[in-house]
Amino acid sequence: MQRPIRIVTHSLMTGVGPLRVAQPLPVHALRNVDPFILLHHAGPQTFEAGGAVHRIDPHPHRGFEPVTFVYKGSVLHRDSLGNEGTIHAGEVQWITSGSGIIHSEGPTAEVQQKGGELELIQLWVNLPASKKMMTPMYQELRREHMARVTVLDGALDLELVSGSYLDHVGPAETQSPVLTAMGHFRAAPAATLAVPAYEQVAIYVLNGKLRINGEHIVERHSLVAFESTGDTIDIEPLTDGSLLLLAGAPLREPIAMYGPFVMNTEQQLHEAMHDYSIGKFGVLED
Repeated sequence: MQRPIRIVTHSLMTGVGPLRVAQPLPVHALRNVDPFILLHHAGPQTFEAGGAVHRIDPHPHRGFEPVTFVYKGSVLHRDSLGNEGTIHAGEVQWITSGSGIIHSEGPTAEVQQKGGELELIQLWVNLPASKKMMTPMYQELRREHMARVTVLDGALDLELVSGSYLDHVGPAETQSPVLTAMGHFRAAPAATLAVPAYEQVAIYVLNGKLRINGEHIVERHSLVAFESTGDTIDIEPLTDGSLLLLAGAPLREPIAMYGPFVMNTEQQLHEAMHDYSIGKFGVLED
């Protein structure tokens, strides 16, 4: 049974620090794809050799997981837990902010010295209410540890970051059932994609063009959210391109968001702001 498209969203354009980003989630027509609550796609952005490269200043998070997927270039991460690491193309940093973390990220010194392109996605994954105040965690997920799956009769290569798909399991430790996979596709005839065994399924197209279920053409900066039933999707890659495949089990819990905090109630948001102001998230000097 084919899984129908529920909605296709087109990105708003905004700025985050030095980066110009596309935001297909949330938009007015789609507030979330529970448990996914925000998606920012930055780049591809070219930095000139020797030019000024500004990082995103240290900032706090609580109550969710900010996950960064690097498609081009490299990103330097630092946080108040003492972690520091460089994430290269095809790799991912998975932060579980839990009770509170401060971090900063941005292009590496190498990008500043030599120049080059940077393209990444930051995805916010909501934490269950029972885990919003858990001890913060940080994971660096290297390309060589990811499960590789080729589908669509060889036209789509997926690098599985988290969750399980077609007997493969991604390396990320998650706090609820969540599948994420970075994908690259080649122009090819239509073929059938087995739907991951999760209620929520979405595809974000970074670049390129796809025809989905024989009629809907989706391209750069579009997010496709599917209905909750059906076990196949027909996809025809009309060009070469890249995508992010998302799937998960909805939490079905109240969401209260303010800036970098995602909680269940307004009171919890006030507590988060107070705790950050008195230093409970630690310290990070950049």
